[in-house]
Amino acid sequence: MLNLKIITSTVRPGRKGPLVAEWIAEQARQYGGFEVEVLDLGAINLPLMNEPVHPIMRQYEHEHTKQWSATIDEADAFVFVTAEYDYSYPAPLKNALEYLVHEWNYKPAGIVSYGGVSAGTRAANTLKNDLATLRIVPLMESVNFPMFTQFVNEQGEFVPNEVSHKATETMLRELTRWAKGLAMIKENRFEEVN
Repeated sequence: MLNLKIITSTVRPGRKGPLVAEWIAEQARQYGGFEVEVLDLGAINLPLMNEPVHPIMRQYEHEHTKQWSATIDEADAFVFVTAEYDYSYPAPLKNALEYLVHEWNYKPAGIVSYGGVSAGTRAANTLKNDLATLRIVPLMESVNFPMFTQFVNEQGEFVPNEVSHKATETMLRELTRWAKGLAMIKENRFEEVN
């Protein structure tokens, strides 16, 4: 079983990210092969980066950082669920990423974006660039929800269409393939190259 962490990006009151994240989590459970955990940045509530030593050293002083490090370190793959704020992804996700360095390395990531007309794709593209700097492999396959509130029913449930289901299945298939392939690279990351 691959350890999959689904990370939401929004923290503001009234946010819809957790609805999208829970739907993706359920799709991953049904797909199989994943041990799924949703990490809600609104609930985790990391403060603005406050470690005195650069995270590349892994000399963490604060308990919240140690817990975040352990949680991310055990992951084999990620799905980032992001809204789009001002043509980019929300600041709490940027902050969460910057807390760590090594823990992210050599793991694949799917991106699920949502928004208005653009479906959060500008946020997803910005996020892909930043993920690559952490040696996370962002997949080409993604899931995007344009005018996403159309998928929230009167009971407050997230109910996407068949196109979204197929896109999600494709993303999960590729996430599995890349996680298995990157496991060897991750395993050998501290060996000297001759």
